[in-house]
Parts: sequence; C-alpha cells; structure tokens
Amino acid sequence: MAKNSKTTTEFVCSECGATSARWLGRCPSCGKFNTMVEEIVKAAEPTATKRQNAGAKACPLSQITYEKYNRTPSGISEFDNVLGGGIVKGSLVLLGGDPGIGKSTLLTQIAAHLSNSHKVLYFSAEESCSQVKMRAQRLNLKSDNLYIINETCIDNLDDELDGVEFCIIDSIQAVYTDDLSSSSGSVGQVRECASKIMRIAKSRGITFFIVGHVTKEGALAGPKVLEHIMDTVLYFEGENQENFRILRAVKNRFGNVAEVGVFEMTGEGIIAVTDYSGVFLSESRGEEAGSAVTPSQTGARCMNVEVQTLVTKTTFGQPRRMPLGVDYNKLVLLIAVLEKRCSLALGGYDVYVNAMGGIKLNEPACDLALCAALASAYLGQPIDKYTAVFGEVGLTGEVRAVSYCEKRVAECVKMGFKKVLIPAKNMKSVTKFADKISIVPILYVNTMIKNLFK
Repeated sequence: MAKNSKTTTEFVCSECGATSARWLGRCPSCGKFNTMVEEIVKAAEPTATKRQNAGAKACPLSQITYEKYNRTPSGISEFDNVLGGGIVKGSLVLLGGDPGIGKSTLLTQIAAHLSNSHKVLYFSAEESCSQVKMRAQRLNLKSDNLYIINETCIDNLDDELDGVEFCIIDSIQAVYTDDLSSSSGSVGQVRECASKIMRIAKSRGITFFIVGHVTKEGALAGPKVLEHIMDTVLYFEGENQENFRILRAVKNRFGNVAEVGVFEMTGEGIIAVTDYSGVFLSESRGEEAGSAVTPSQTGARCMNVEVQTLVTKTTFGQPRRMPLGVDYNKLVLLIAVLEKRCSLALGGYDVYVNAMGGIKLNEPACDLALCAALASAYLGQPIDKYTAVFGEVGLTGEVRAVSYCEKRVAECVKMGFKKVLIPAKNMKSVTKFADKISIVPILYVNTMIKNLFK
C-alpha cells in the first residue's frame, strides 16, 4: 500500500502514549511489548484558522429542540426489534460473529429488502461481486437498486456514495486507508477506517452496516474504540451445527440494549422466529429431574426459558461448577444459600447448569428457578412441566420482589402453564390472573422446595 505523501505517521504506545518515528517491538518508555500503534500526524493549523473554524456555542437544555428519529423497516421483524423499532438514518451498526454464522447472509437479505425503495451499496472487501451475486441467487433475491463493488481501499468509498442511503461494509478488518502504511486489520487501520466511515455517515446521513470479525475469545477484533464509535453493536451467536441463531445488542444509542432476536437458518435464508417455545423449552421437560422454567424479561419482551442442571458426585477433591448462560459467581452464591438455608449438601457434588437455546440469564429474577432446578437435580424429583418459577433470592434465603411481575405471569398464562411460584411481595399486582393460573406466593427458598417436592 502506498502511503499518501500529504500525510505523515508516527507510532504511539497504546499504554503510556510514548511516540516513536518507527515501529518498535517494545515501548522504550513503559517497557510493554507490541503496544506501538501507527497513527496519522496532522500538521498544526495556524491560530487565525482555528479561530475562524470555532465550533458551536453552548446553549441551555430547554432551548434544544428534540429530534425525532424516523425508522426504516429492515424486512426482518426480529432485527428491527433488536435495533429498537427499525433502522435510524445516519447511524452506524456493527455486526460481529463467528465465521460462517450468517452475518453476510443476514445483511444481504436486509440490503435486498431496502433496495426496493432505496439505493443500497454493498462494499465487499472479502468476496468478489460474483460471490455476492451467487449468494443472492441462492436466497432468491433480485434488485436493480442494489449496487455491489469489490474494493478494499476505503478512500474510494466516497466516490460511490452518490444517492446511496444505506451502505454495507464487509468487513472493517479487510479494508484499509492509504494514509497508513500498516496492513489492513491492524489496530491503526481499523480505527482510522472506522473514523472515516463515521464522518461520512454523520455528514451525509447515510446508514452504514459494518461487519466485524471476532477473536477466538468471542470479542470483536480490533481496538475498543471501534465499538465506542458505533451507534449500535450487535453480536450474532449460535452453533454452526444448529439452525437457530441469536442476535444480541450490547450497545444501542437508539433502543434497549437488552433486546434479543431469534432467527432460524434455512435453505431460503435467515427467517425470524416468533414462537420461542421450540427454542428455549425442551419437549421432554418434566420427565427428568433437574429442569425448571422461568419467564425471563429480555428488553421489551418476556420469554419462558428452561434451566437445566445436573448434579453428580465429585470424583476429585474440589467439586466443579460449570454454568452456561448463567453467571458463575451467581451459581456459587445460590449453591451456598441452598446448603446453609435449605440443608442441601451440594458441597461434595459437581454442578452443571445450562440455559436452553444459548440465552443468557443475567437478571436476578431467574435466581429462584435456578434454585428449583438445583434442588430437583439433588433430590431426584422432576418439576411438573406446566409449572414456572421466578424471583430474586437473597443471602438469608428470602425471596425478594422483582420487576415486570405482571408481564411474566401473563406470559405463563399465554403459554398454557397451570402453576407459577412468585415472590410473595408481588402478589398484589397479579391478583387478576387468579382465575387463569394457580399463583403460589413464596417468602423463602425452603418454602419453595417444600411446595414443589412434597
């Protein structure tokens, strides 16, 4: 890559800020390795020019006019829900995920739908135009308003944006700018390319969808500033061997960050899943011990999720705790509560926990269901398949009130459950459901165990 003659660069340590004219494997100031990052050095502007280009002046909050964001449907309902109701004009959306998970497929479908009434540009840096066309044909997508270009230099993007309202960059790690001499995918290149895209989006009102690679640990590759620049950061998750995918928002300036979308990968493309019972609930629940159902509030929706546990006698000196979809520290805390307050001797057992469908149960309202599943596995007694449990558990064994109680009970009624165990302090808000479902108030965890396992 040829460096632009009008710009100069220097290498700056990302840890201490020390500068160097050339790359060094070890920072001479702080002694850290591989922290020297190439950055563009801009010439200082004259003082008169700086005064002439002074920014806007501050004004009182009461005088600022509220800007209402118009949202454009993407054609996939679950994707719109995660974004907060649709696509906001001039926003930057970063989509990350494992290789082969379906990021390009999802964005190709969205681009084809948007191109029915808008001009869309697909800036492909990893695939040729014929490869993108082959994927579009496989998905039965046709549009004369969807433009495709195979390019890796982000400096050539501005020339292709005449009349474009939506643009897809696939991917940010594969593009580069001539202002830097480093290769594409490096920290400096990713940061500078993302900054150029942001300036274009905000100045011209173009919405950008940017594909991002992830590391082997599952985090987005590149500097953290990449996520700070974006308006929305999404993770596309799932197993390549399974058809179901989960779209999770970890940052959203225009919506709820806790939203989750469920998709199914089919031969005709990715489709939205609105019936979650087949994803987060197993057909054989209630037959074996160790599972409990809890209504989990994720963003603006409530979904019944099954928690499965397995308790086995440990063969080592230190028992294992292996949670999937549940916080490790929360699991250890609840095991201690069950041992101290309910006399369940789990100290000599290995404990394995799994939240069905790959969902993450991070809210406190799932504590009581996790305790119920652990008690069921330890006692060897299954819980009825039409019974749901929710509530927050304290260290003294009390069950505390939770938010969205009315919505959770309504979801249980909708799914055909016959019994639900809830915190006693939430009883007043759900009395209207008494004729539709059996509601059992719970004050302490040991009361819940006695009620479920008589």
